[in-house]
Amino acid sequence: MMHPNIGLNEETRNQVSKKLSFILCNQFILYIKTLKFHWNIVGSDFKPLHLFLEEQYEELLKIVDEVAERMRALGHVAPGTAKEFLQYAEVLENAGENPPAKGMLQILLHDHETIIRIIRKEVDATMELGDAGTNNFLCDMMERHEKMAWMLRSFLE
Repeated sequence: MMHPNIGLNEETRNQVSKKLSFILCNQFILYIKTLKFHWNIVGSDFKPLHLFLEEQYEELLKIVDEVAERMRALGHVAPGTAKEFLQYAEVLENAGENPPAKGMLQILLHDHETIIRIIRKEVDATMELGDAGTNNFLCDMMERHEKMAWMLRSFLE
């Protein structure tokens, strides 16, 4: 594999890619959970929540794709198996759980907020490593997660 000559040394690219991998694993678990809740939501608010969760998982799929592509731009392979996602994620899968609609939204909100805190920490780390490109990328992504969390909070109020 040819190494990118983009002004970042190999060690920096390795460190940043590990951070992105951790973020990606967490986001993919959240994507799967959002999709599962979209499929299994019931209740009087079924239609608006079903559509809302569809918007959320579609946005999450775009985000995880962009993270994987950023890793590739840095010369690294992105994780891509369920085993890898589960092994490295802090966000829990909650297998076998199918709570009522409000519980689903609370779980998704908690997970977005967890990912926001992870990204916020890595924003600082990428700046210290001198990777302004990934730093900017993460700032934009954090704002997207913050918006999604705000929307979830709005449904819960």
